[in-house]
Amino acid sequence: MWTGLGHGALLDGPTRWPVADPELARLEELEIPVQVNGKLRSRILASPEVSEDELRAAALADEKIRALLDGHQVVKVIVVPQRLVNVVIK
Repeated sequence: MWTGLGHGALLDGPTRWPVADPELARLEELEIPVQVNGKLRSRILASPEVSEDELRAAALADEKIRALLDGHQVVKVIVVPQRLVNVVIK
């Protein structure tokens, strides 16, 4: 393939392996799934630096989640940082 693209016969010489830039691969926003009793009910957008308390507050403030919580008691809110929020209700 290399020679088919018009390059020299060998890969030695000035050809270098590309270097990855981790800053370019960094996500600016994360889509965090919000579950109620283990079932996916909503998704929220958050920055990668968001704290667990901010994720918990954003999940509980989501309109879809508030509608599901109406008339139920929140037993526990499980937050996996940068991954998901699970609200356990009774």
